Amino acid sequence: MGSVPRTLELFYDVLSPYSWLAFEVLCRYKNIWNVSLQLQPTLIGGIMRDSGNQPPAMLPRKAVYMRSDVRLLSQHLQVPIHFPKDFFSVILKKGSLTAMRFLTAVKMEHPEMLEKVSRELWMRVWSRDEDITEPPSILAAAEKAGMSMEQAQELLKRVSTPQVKNQLKETTEAACKYGAFGLPITVAHLHDETHMLFGSDRMELLAHLLGEKWMGPVPPAVNPRL
Repeated sequence: MGSVPRTLELFYDVLSPYSWLAFEVLCRYKNIWNVSLQLQPTLIGGIMRDSGNQPPAMLPRKAVYMRSDVRLLSQHLQVPIHFPKDFFSVILKKGSLTAMRFLTAVKMEHPEMLEKVSRELWMRVWSRDEDITEPPSILAAAEKAGMSMEQAQELLKRVSTPQVKNQLKETTEAACKYGAFGLPITVAHLHDETHMLFGSDRMELLAHLLGEKWMGPVPPAVNPRL
């Protein structure tokens, strides 16, 4: 018998392009490394408030650097990121509360669909410059991910329920307890220790912690189809 898979938690928000980068790399490696990947939809706004941090786009020099950084990472990691035309409106005004509540409901009711629905929401906002705040947009993402319209509509009704709201709040609070000051964070549970790694550029270090082989952002066994 092989060893028991190590648990990795990825805390993410679809408003974060760096979260998408980490998400895709971990999804590529989840069947290569001996790990159990747990996706944790989280609200980045709650983490920013709790930690006293602010989005990099709020600081002019960071905003300029972020565009260049994400563009290069997008090419290197083969994730089709394109900045929204009205970046500040999308990121700072509209936010992602409904989308993250919807993903929380997906995880609660149809966890097998969480990866695909999360990816489709990222594709909308960070690849095709489409809305992720209005109900028809969220339903379109869910349907494109393979969910029936009936299932998606039922989940959308649940986003305002106390159960879903509380679950998203609890997940966000859990990320804060691990020490999050932004997203994404990857939490590795190894033996009796917990390691929190921030950002999308710590995957080689994660491989080291796991004792696994790092084969680059696109391992030979994987063909990214994004």
